[in-house]
Amino acid sequence: MPEHEPAPGSEQPRRLRPKFRYELVGCALHSHHLVGRDAAHVTPADGHLVRDDGVVRWHRCLRCDSWLGLARPHNPTRETVPAREEIDLPLRGRPLRDRYVLRLIAIDRVLHFLVLAAFGVAIVLFAQDRAQLKGEYTRVLNAIQGAAGGPLFDTNHNSLLHDINSLFTISSTKLYLIGAAVIAYAAINGIEAIGLWRARRWAEYLTLFELTVLLPIEIYELTIRVTTLKVLTLVLNVAIIAYLVIGHRLLGVRGGQAVNKAELARDQGWEAIERRTPAGALVPRPPQGQLQSPQSPSSAT
Repeated sequence: MPEHEPAPGSEQPRRLRPKFRYELVGCALHSHHLVGRDAAHVTPADGHLVRDDGVVRWHRCLRCDSWLGLARPHNPTRETVPAREEIDLPLRGRPLRDRYVLRLIAIDRVLHFLVLAAFGVAIVLFAQDRAQLKGEYTRVLNAIQGAAGGPLFDTNHNSLLHDINSLFTISSTKLYLIGAAVIAYAAINGIEAIGLWRARRWAEYLTLFELTVLLPIEIYELTIRVTTLKVLTLVLNVAIIAYLVIGHRLLGVRGGQAVNKAELARDQGWEAIERRTPAGALVPRPPQGQLQSPQSPSSAT
């Protein structure tokens, strides 16, 4: 049996470097992943999954490796605990971490998709009704200026009114092209979100390429005007790029895809389950007619 590893959350926590355990988060959100709860009989061969101490059944969570003492089933629906080939193992370790982080990035991409799509559609609609909107805009602006007793425009080219007025100087053809480009960019973000949600490596590369291309533009925007939103966006995008390149070993960094697959395989599968099973910790049944007090299987020898 491989060298025993402690179960998630059982290690001594470090004061300055606490370890975040995604398995515990997964079980908190989706409950423990237990097998054999409906089995009539438990054998020593099932010791990695279920153990019977003669009083209660100890079921092992295949996600976080916790052992839960449960009552024996009153109406079992099967004779034995499912064989390994019948069990769908839940994600654990690094594959589970990657799922959560990639889905957080996917949510960020979805937000970009919604905002950009709405903006692109607004530009197209504006181009269609530009003449009518310009007339309405001029009437409203004249009314406001009349009430204010003077013009509202000044020489400040960064003013909102100046930006709005500039929109009416752009040709409809150019507005359609801009709207189409924004909608296409929104579609790219939507594709990224779907791929990242499904943990596809091509989506990681697509996201990396998109964010890297935009990075110089975001830095240039900060040289013109610094805002909290621009700074937060830049920091978030740099963090995503660093995570994809370093954490997922894109572009061959830290061994590339071969090392990445080896690490993912190490935390997933029955070998990982066995590494976190105490050696020789099968719980014997007590003699007939004799009961013993329940004990944690991790303390049995």
